[in-house]
Amino acid sequence: MPDIMTLLPQAGLLLAIGALAGVLAGLLGVGGGIVLVPAFFYTFSALGYDSPQLMQICLATSLATIVVTSLRSLNAHHRKGAVEWPILRRWGPGIAIGAVVGMLVATQLRSDVLQALFGGIGVVIGLYMVFGRTDWRLGTQMPGGIFRIVLSPLIGFLSVLMGIGGGSFGVPTMTLFGVPIHRAVATASGYGVIIALPAVIGFLFADVAVAPPLTVGTVNLAAFGLVVCMTLITAPWGAALAHRMNPKPLKRAFGVFLIVIALNMLRTVING
Repeated sequence: MPDIMTLLPQAGLLLAIGALAGVLAGLLGVGGGIVLVPAFFYTFSALGYDSPQLMQICLATSLATIVVTSLRSLNAHHRKGAVEWPILRRWGPGIAIGAVVGMLVATQLRSDVLQALFGGIGVVIGLYMVFGRTDWRLGTQMPGGIFRIVLSPLIGFLSVLMGIGGGSFGVPTMTLFGVPIHRAVATASGYGVIIALPAVIGFLFADVAVAPPLTVGTVNLAAFGLVVCMTLITAPWGAALAHRMNPKPLKRAFGVFLIVIALNMLRTVING
């Protein structure tokens, strides 16, 4: 068990990261997990809990915070009338199925495989945030039929493997099919609940050999509590900012930051 002088700075860092994750979840619709997963990984590693299953703990704990953050963000967006509830009703079942499959797959993979997946997909998401344009279109309305049957589970599946809410995949999908960016961000907060809740329930029954104290299944309750304390406060701030400003410059800057974090995760895997 690390001493108190080691734990206190790490706790302070997690509080600060939780505050940032909450703002980003509401403002950019990218899901706080993009920040939380690498933050948890490096924090737990520094505390000496590195193991072949460390990434499962990071993913599960991130998704647990997303349940709370997304509910808070969804409520804030709903008050502004920005949530496209018909999209959530049509796409929600497939997303939930994909999330459950993603949880089952994640519990069977080694930490280094999940790191590589996070790094690779993170680079792709970062590149889209930097170079993607809100005027790109594949259609004028959200698709149904076979396209929805295939894409909705894929969104849930990949999101769980990344430990993120649905914004990183859901917002681009919705804007490409004509949903205005602010309504896409608002609706993506609902994706986060649909993805995180069933996945976390499954992760609570998973088992790991080496885990930090206060870990149930693969969810670390200490990190969850510290982060949620901040995201409950800052997620509504991000949602309010999303309706008052153009988030494009910030999104591009965050995209660059994400690419750096993802590449460093890949470097860690390669160097073993």
